[in-house]
Amino acid sequence: MPRKPKSSKKIYVLDTSVIIHDHNSFLTFEEHDVAIPITVLEELDNFKRGNDTKNFEAREFTRLVDKLSADHTLQEWIPLNNKKKGRFKIILDTSKASLDAQKIFNDKKGDHRILNAAISIQEEEKDKKVILVTKDINLRIKAKALNITAEDYNTGKVVDVSDLHMGKQLVENLPSETIKEIYEKGYLEDYEFLGKNPPNNHFYILKNGKASSLAFFNPVDDRVDRVEKLNAYGITPRNAEQAFALHAILNPEIKLLTIQGVAGTGKTLLALAGAIEQRRNFKQIILARPIVPLSNKDLGFLPGDIKDKINPYMEPLWDNLKFIKNQFSEMDKKHKQIAEMQKNEKIVITPLAYIRGRSLSDIIFIVDEAQNLTPHEVKTIITRAGENTKMIFTGDIHQIDTPYLDEHSNGLSYLIDRVKGNKLYCHITLEKGERSELANVANDLL
Repeated sequence: MPRKPKSSKKIYVLDTSVIIHDHNSFLTFEEHDVAIPITVLEELDNFKRGNDTKNFEAREFTRLVDKLSADHTLQEWIPLNNKKKGRFKIILDTSKASLDAQKIFNDKKGDHRILNAAISIQEEEKDKKVILVTKDINLRIKAKALNITAEDYNTGKVVDVSDLHMGKQLVENLPSETIKEIYEKGYLEDYEFLGKNPPNNHFYILKNGKASSLAFFNPVDDRVDRVEKLNAYGITPRNAEQAFALHAILNPEIKLLTIQGVAGTGKTLLALAGAIEQRRNFKQIILARPIVPLSNKDLGFLPGDIKDKINPYMEPLWDNLKFIKNQFSEMDKKHKQIAEMQKNEKIVITPLAYIRGRSLSDIIFIVDEAQNLTPHEVKTIITRAGENTKMIFTGDIHQIDTPYLDEHSNGLSYLIDRVKGNKLYCHITLEKGERSELANVANDLL
């Protein structure tokens, strides 16, 4: 007798790491079914208290499951109420599985119970392909060792970061008259040499032999403007990329800016100096960064009150502020202005966990180390923006400190990829390190 073909419908088994990455994740698998091991619910219960994003995701997921299962038990397949007619259920009984991951790996832990759940449903639903979805690389490897198909959670991933939007372009062999015109007039109304529909807020290095000019496509006035090397509170750009970044920081038409680059390229320093330069246009400057504890130890591990616990993580931001202050003597008016802004909380440095729920109006909001955020966290932050708010995200997509993110799935890569071309948005990649000759050696050779 011919074998009955397997159904094209799949069952995805989700790990806890996927849920705390995106609580809506189990709604994104179209017509396929989603199974949640009971162990995941147990682990999410440990995350339900707290102000971190993972705590919020855990709470939102349990509320969503409770709503969807209002007229059902979780031991039956429950419709996900999406157009593709997917379903979900909780996997409880794994005792009938032919393999026991806890015995194989000689360890009774949550990951191994999740593996048992995947084995159980794989043997129960033999006509469907079962796939374990987890952001934990080690768990994916263990699953494959047990002949379980395993994948990363790919929703929101940037496929090719090598082709990620750079925000800048070199244009060579231009007529000498073009370079002369942009210097004399400050702009070009004829920009056919850039092709049709150049990207909004894109930067250019225009060259004719040794003559060159820095330029910017201005979508508001529909022309190419000359970019000058401006000074912001004692900080002067040292290369073309930094000049582009500072131009975007000071441009009132740009409401959302990303600056990507390796350590020492001046991302945070330029953002802070440019923000202080515009202090009269905004009520407050807020600098924030995600707290990524070292050795996976929580803040509670550190001694002291909450301020003492947070300060070690905020120290790089204070260092940049001190560097700007040190451009002036203590008796200088600008030095005193920065001290006064700190005293009156016109400049505030805070962890990102304290931003949730706020409405940010008349504020320049700088998010440092944005590569350690998930795409959902980036969206949550940007939706906090009120009237007259400018947001600047800085980071290096190749230096990620969180275990479940990589250069393809982090929030900074996602933001650059999804928002490029918008009139309110600008991006620039900084490539040349300016911190010191020694720092450049480390970036290049180590």
